[in-house]
Amino acid sequence: MTAIILGLASAAFLGAGLVLTQFGLRTIHPLSGAAISVPSFTLVFLLISPMLLRGEIIAWHAVPIFAAVGLIFPAVLTILTFASNRALGPVVTGALGNLSPLLSVAVAVLLLHEPLRLLQFAGLMVAVLGVLTITITRTADMRDWRTWALLLPLGASVLRGVIPPVIKVGLEIWPNPIAAGLTGYIFSTLTVLAVERVRNGRFIAQGPLTGRLWFALNGICNGIGTLLLYAALGAGPVSLVAPLYATYPLFTVGLSVLVLGNVKITVRLVAGTMLTVGGVVLILIG
Repeated sequence: MTAIILGLASAAFLGAGLVLTQFGLRTIHPLSGAAISVPSFTLVFLLISPMLLRGEIIAWHAVPIFAAVGLIFPAVLTILTFASNRALGPVVTGALGNLSPLLSVAVAVLLLHEPLRLLQFAGLMVAVLGVLTITITRTADMRDWRTWALLLPLGASVLRGVIPPVIKVGLEIWPNPIAAGLTGYIFSTLTVLAVERVRNGRFIAQGPLTGRLWFALNGICNGIGTLLLYAALGAGPVSLVAPLYATYPLFTVGLSVLVLGNVKITVRLVAGTMLTVGGVVLILIG
């Protein structure tokens, strides 16, 4: 039950983060946004880490795993997601990202030898179909885009699929999601700041104050969602957590309806939502 709650909570925060990104992208380039978003949460994390990790004994064998994850997640994932958000909008970005649990579960079965029951597999397929149904058509926030732009969310989807099983391997060595998340975020910060330095010749991203504040808020939202994902993976198998975590497009669509006002409630949207919820139910009872 703990893994279920944490997985869904992670999806909620990550889904909200996609919507917040839209406000920041109005005035700031995606790469600069990433150089604000990721370091913002890292700074907060570092300030509270002495309290969260008090008395913790470091398992050094796990540190390289979490560091390697951090070079990609959430750094490269954030860059790809922001760029996709700018090109395609939050709904399609979230929808194609939902293909990730298929890869996550496959890797978990092959690498971690996790069992996959028939009902779980059926639920996974139904949930993926549901989210794809929700976003099969273009919405008002989706400008004219080129087909190549689809590579951005698809690349992010691959990363989302591969990363959870790798995190799970590290957590089996050092079962501390806080330490794992902090290590990952430190190295992610180094990645996005290096990209900003190469691109603009400076580490500190520039832009209007309002845009920087939106990205800072996005970073905190995504950071909480990422930590919840680490905690969920520490509490349950990848085959359970990955599909729950991948329901974040539902929260993106819901908030887009409420906040952005560019997604209309249609039969397709209701049907997709019912399929996704039904898929999650099958996963849980499986």
